[in-house]
Amino acid sequence: MRTQIINGRLIDPKNGVDGTLDLFIADGRIAAIGTPPPGFVAERTIDAAGGIVCPGLVDLSTRLSGIETELAAAVAGGVTSLACPPDTNPPLDEPGLVDRLVRRSAALGLARVYPIGALTQQLGGERLAEMHSLARAGCIGFSQAKKPVQDRLVLLRAMQYAATFGYAIRLQPQDYQLAADGVAHDGEVASRLGLAGIPVCAETVAVSSSLELARATGVRLHLARLSSAAGIALVRAAQASGDKVSCDVSIHHLHLTEADIGFFDSSARFDPPLRASSDREALRAAVADGVAAISSDHTPVDEDGKQLPFAEADPGATGLELLLPLTLRWANETATPLPTALARITSDPAAILGISAGALAVGDAADICIFDPEARWQVSADALFSRGKNTPFLNQELAGRVRTTLVGGRVVFGA
Repeated sequence: MRTQIINGRLIDPKNGVDGTLDLFIADGRIAAIGTPPPGFVAERTIDAAGGIVCPGLVDLSTRLSGIETELAAAVAGGVTSLACPPDTNPPLDEPGLVDRLVRRSAALGLARVYPIGALTQQLGGERLAEMHSLARAGCIGFSQAKKPVQDRLVLLRAMQYAATFGYAIRLQPQDYQLAADGVAHDGEVASRLGLAGIPVCAETVAVSSSLELARATGVRLHLARLSSAAGIALVRAAQASGDKVSCDVSIHHLHLTEADIGFFDSSARFDPPLRASSDREALRAAVADGVAAISSDHTPVDEDGKQLPFAEADPGATGLELLLPLTLRWANETATPLPTALARITSDPAAILGISAGALAVGDAADICIFDPEARWQVSADALFSRGKNTPFLNQELAGRVRTTLVGGRVVFGA
């Protein structure tokens, strides 16, 4: 279908576009910007007056507890491409499982799903998974998700193999022996509440060792969901030295701190944990500087998983539908220009994943998010498409609402 989007403020961070420009779509791709191509006759017109037209959002970590509901949540949040970590049930360690995920998601015709394959068999941390076969089935990188690789020789061998074939490795940096049974940041709040703490060194030791192994092997390394100022400082220095390393920060960690645990509020239980306000400020600065991208870290948790004592509750929160408004809130609070903020959830994560997304040049796939940056809405269970209704932002009012989402030129959400 030939579609034109008119009267909106078009922002394409990757290509430096920011202005009131119309967009013309044909055969699922961007046909022209500003002026219609010769002979173009629109079959559909979308009036984006008062709104922002930008590339569809790209999320670095979305857990699909129910593929149909979570992909519906994705497009409701303007997310058109997402990476699925391998800690599914069963784990993504066999080509058949990856192929099934790719086919099921494609059949739904909602957001595009990019699987991250298991680094080791069953995520057990002992025997390498068949990375080559998994890549042929559709995996764009490999990870242990939140599972440890206790034997660093295994991790070294995995990086060597991945580097040989040009595969990317994604790690959540946490030394699981130092973290042990911790459930909160090892600081004042955990001490006051009697909660087992996770020290910052659990992150920095893991970051340091991962960087050393990556330098030794030449592998492309992504460090997911950094939580501390010290961890960010290590990555910042590595990037300045020319290392092939990227990182991201969870959208929740850009806003919340250990103080938000309050009186054992399980909705504020995350892995890694919410840390001190000084850590949050360092994370915010890293995102503003382009050292880190933003991830929704979407982890749907049902009521049974949260209605437990803090230490026993499942970590995580819904994030897909809050990614855009919480990014806008961060940008507003830090005086970050809107194009810069949008880059952190569009072109930057697309570059990290190595996928063709997050941009709106002529010829690109017409994956588009149209949103009203001023529209205010209240976060409630009824307002969320995701099966996971748990979020620390429940009942809060946020600014920024998606009007329309297009994938491949098709309207998959809104009018």
